[in-house]
Amino acid sequence: MHIVVAGASGRTGRRIVDEAVAAGHRVTALVRDGAGMAEPAAVGVQVAEVVTDTSLALPADADAVISALGMRDGRGAPVCEPGTANLVAAMSRAGITRIVTVSAVPAHASGRGEPWWFRGVRTLVRRRMPQVYDDIEGMERVLRASGPECRWTVVRPGYLTDGEPTDYRLLAERNATTSTHRVDLAHATVALAADDGAERRSYGIRRGRTRRAATGA
Repeated sequence: MHIVVAGASGRTGRRIVDEAVAAGHRVTALVRDGAGMAEPAAVGVQVAEVVTDTSLALPADADAVISALGMRDGRGAPVCEPGTANLVAAMSRAGITRIVTVSAVPAHASGRGEPWWFRGVRTLVRRRMPQVYDDIEGMERVLRASGPECRWTVVRPGYLTDGEPTDYRLLAERNATTSTHRVDLAHATVALAADDGAERRSYGIRRGRTRRAATGA
């Protein structure tokens, strides 16, 4: 597959690029500034203002987009909502139909499968960073409002860390109550991009045991 990664220079985005390359895919990395982006031959770097460029152009031969857009500090103008709107419009122009986006646990408020205490934690986190989660929820609304030609999937990780890969699980239409290792999130988004059964669905991601411990190595 040829996968376009938006937000490719961020901590999560770079993990996604690495995972996609390791899985044998060709990657186009969308970045605001291409300086210092030394990538392997399987990765092409495209300098793009995804958040503000309403005429954004994507490679016509791409098979899927993975978005790791996000606000850096919880302040300033929205990033995820306008960036996703521009990506969806650019996908339509290029004939690309598949997109996987990184969201966050507090954006899913149904409470299904959550213990009572976690609902309180989720609510507090949402209130502490209202701009971040307003932006993320806006992004999800953009996807849900897109036409049937947009085959989207949303992944909602918990607090992100840089731990080792685990035997994580995806929870359909539910939140997980664990933190999420970025390497697991990257693996999940790349796998979901090729999974037709995941279209127009959302997933929580539950951290498991480290793969090293699980195999006894």
